[in-house]
Amino acid sequence: MSTSGDYKMALRLGREQYQKDLAKGVYPYLQVLEDLTHNLQIEQEVSLGQVIIPIDQIVGTNGVGRSTAFARNFMPLLDEGSEFARKWMNLNDIHLKEGIRDPIKAYEFMNRFYVVEGNKRVSVLKFYGAVEISGIVTRVIAKPDGSKASRIYQEFLRFYKIARINYLNFTREGSYDRILELTGRSTKAEWDSEFQKEFHFCYSRIQSAFKKAAGPTSGISPSDVFLEYLKIYPLSSISESTDQELRERLEKIRDNIELLQEEAPVGLHLEPQADKEQAPRSFVRVLQDVFITPQAKPKLRVAFAHSKTMETSAWTYAHELGRMYVEESLKDQIKITDVDNIFNKKETPYQTICDLAGDNDVVFTTTPQLIDDTVKAAVRFPSVKFLNCSVNMAVGNIRTYYGREYEAKFLSGILAGVMTQNDRIAYIADYPISGMIASINAFSRGVQLVNPRAKVFLIWSTMKGVDVDSRLSELDCDMVSHQDMITPGRKDRRFGLYQVRDRERKELAMPFWNWGIFYEKILSSILSGSWSDLDRDQTKAINYWWGLSAGVIDLVYSSRLPEGVTQLMRYYKRSIIHDFCHVFDGFIYDQQGTLRSEEDGYMPTGRIVTMDWLINNVVGQIPEAGRLNLEAQDLVETTEEGGTDSEGMSEI
Repeated sequence: MSTSGDYKMALRLGREQYQKDLAKGVYPYLQVLEDLTHNLQIEQEVSLGQVIIPIDQIVGTNGVGRSTAFARNFMPLLDEGSEFARKWMNLNDIHLKEGIRDPIKAYEFMNRFYVVEGNKRVSVLKFYGAVEISGIVTRVIAKPDGSKASRIYQEFLRFYKIARINYLNFTREGSYDRILELTGRSTKAEWDSEFQKEFHFCYSRIQSAFKKAAGPTSGISPSDVFLEYLKIYPLSSISESTDQELRERLEKIRDNIELLQEEAPVGLHLEPQADKEQAPRSFVRVLQDVFITPQAKPKLRVAFAHSKTMETSAWTYAHELGRMYVEESLKDQIKITDVDNIFNKKETPYQTICDLAGDNDVVFTTTPQLIDDTVKAAVRFPSVKFLNCSVNMAVGNIRTYYGREYEAKFLSGILAGVMTQNDRIAYIADYPISGMIASINAFSRGVQLVNPRAKVFLIWSTMKGVDVDSRLSELDCDMVSHQDMITPGRKDRRFGLYQVRDRERKELAMPFWNWGIFYEKILSSILSGSWSDLDRDQTKAINYWWGLSAGVIDLVYSSRLPEGVTQLMRYYKRSIIHDFCHVFDGFIYDQQGTLRSEEDGYMPTGRIVTMDWLINNVVGQIPEAGRLNLEAQDLVETTEEGGTDSEGMSEI
């Protein structure tokens, strides 16, 4: 494979990891040590000199820098045409020809490593499955806080003074002392180099045998497995045994190993278990399965058309992640074509969409700006299924889709209202179109719910003559709701909800769109034949508007939030998902004091999607189209032409 091919593969691995992390609600970029230690009392920094670093324990960077250029697995996220990609490929060439020899520079904190210099070296070596890398390391030791993690780390520091090894990572207290006991080593005498080599050899063999025998198991570290093995068999047995014998022994202690996954290994059965029986297959069906060879179905051909590139647009980036997700999840059933930057092609957008329709069964156009061309193409290709990403569009020959982003914004507003200290919160918006006003009001409603004193200062980034940074400086807000996602090609790290203290930012939450879930469900409905069920009602345009309950919209929040705040966020999120809580419920007044929603009922979706007013704790206005930049004007004009009023909206 060429160097370019290597980068493409690494890029795919990075974006797949990014998508998986978003789906799990995990921060999708490299951890930043400065963020982790910002509020900690650092007792000392100790130079360890040049040491061998286990590469799977390198989890982040020291500073912000390029942290968002990598996914959490250190695979790249930036496009192969970028300068970053060229440097990665050059380093890849060096590795293939002569090997990477220069040590990286890193900090060690809590037995995890954070790179100061050498992020790309780590990335390349991780791509090739390297086990370790040489590094010049400085250990950062925080004041013990009494937590379980802190207590285990203090054990590790005592163990390190004796063993001088850093690749053991236990999840239970007492394990480091126990390993010394089981190896028959003194708790005072340092290990000599010969025993270090023997110990490492034995550890590596158990690690390899466990992976082959049991596969990856969540919540269990190889160190925990190694300790469980040594509780039963002596260290000397490892070097004397074959691989098969080691796997057989691990199989014998499987129950012990699996119990390591549980915090409390005693199972409490609080409800009777329902009987579950699978309906037996008919005799005819059994014969069909045995004697009739199923015909291979042709793959569903699917196309995606984007207005921009994923390097220049967070919106396109989110849809591309969704496209990659569904390409993997339905890879045996679909074939995907992908076109970006559609407005800068030689052909017109309409011609490009028609070209896609001629070769595909389903076409997704991922921006409201493409709806007119999509509608025209649908007329020309009636057998093709077209979907445009927009909301409140009255078009009958295509389907539209969007997400109830306002639900995540409501949660974000609750968090902002709780965490603000000066009751001044900024909300940065871009396009005043259907859905956006609902998000602003939902955020402000969340703030108002927990903090009636706070004000939300609205800033439009697309207004002529508006400098967002200058405006933020003038307002002196300590909480800011910024763009939802990071655009990989930009250096600006501001995204989601963040807190401003002493001119430093701390990210608290990030709303995100999990388009992969939507695309998977829609394409699955087409594959299964259930897509046509909605066509029975020909009197309404079909618009998918899914939210938290469907998994299309979600909110990732920081693990550093106070526990009480985290519990509050979980409560409201669950309440929305299970329909116990409605964002626009109770008395809601607009800026002019007009009652928009009453106590005895929540606002219907038709009125939410067509909001053209702001809630009474918002400071700012909805701008007229003439005050916006040209791109924003075009988008507003498109949505106004295709939209309808609330009387025409109904829930599907």
